Amino acid sequence: MKSMVILSALLVLSGPAMAQSSFAPPQGCTGTLTVQLRSCLVTHLWTCEADAPGEQWIALFGQNGPFQVRKIDAEFQWLTTYYADPPRTETMVQPAPDPESLTELFADAYDTYDFTVSTDDGAPPERILGFDKLTGETVVIDGEPLLRTEFAYDTLAPDGTVLSSRAGQQYVSERHRIFLFGTDWNAETPGEVFDASPVQFIYPGEAGFFAASPRYDCGVTMSSFVVQP
Repeated sequence: MKSMVILSALLVLSGPAMAQSSFAPPQGCTGTLTVQLRSCLVTHLWTCEADAPGEQWIALFGQNGPFQVRKIDAEFQWLTTYYADPPRTETMVQPAPDPESLTELFADAYDTYDFTVSTDDGAPPERILGFDKLTGETVVIDGEPLLRTEFAYDTLAPDGTVLSSRAGQQYVSERHRIFLFGTDWNAETPGEVFDASPVQFIYPGEAGFFAASPRYDCGVTMSSFVVQP
């Protein structure tokens, strides 16, 4: 029932509701951060009173409205993901053989992961196998210090067949314990690079906080988006 409530909220926000200038997180939750990204994307973060410490939610909006909400924990494990079109819920199978760990990444500059996600639409579960690596470079974007990373991962079918392989560079925030998109590409077409790098960080009380519409590259780049660890 909870997943249907969240998905219904997403669908209400899309379409005519996008004429609104902003949206609000669910009742009992508090917005914490908005990040405007390249490629006509914007992401919003919030926390909820009912959740465990360290858990937070990330919503992704494109040019045509919201399309994904993900619940993560303090290690950036993909606990639950809700998709708007078509509506479906994706859940991380726990315990994972090798869960994502920001603690390990910050301590050792390298973290591997191996976990499986299942969906409620009858599709076979998929295994995510890969790594994140700190490059040693710190950058500041709109006043926000971020660590650069490199990553690569495979998505595998239950029989071990590789369904897709992606690699790229992204950012990680020690302050917020989240990854932020950078550049990524499919291993089969490395020349086709998708850039969703952060441009602007907006906090509560600042203009544009929880704005419903993305600001950058809209009308130039349509959002064709692949979620990365």
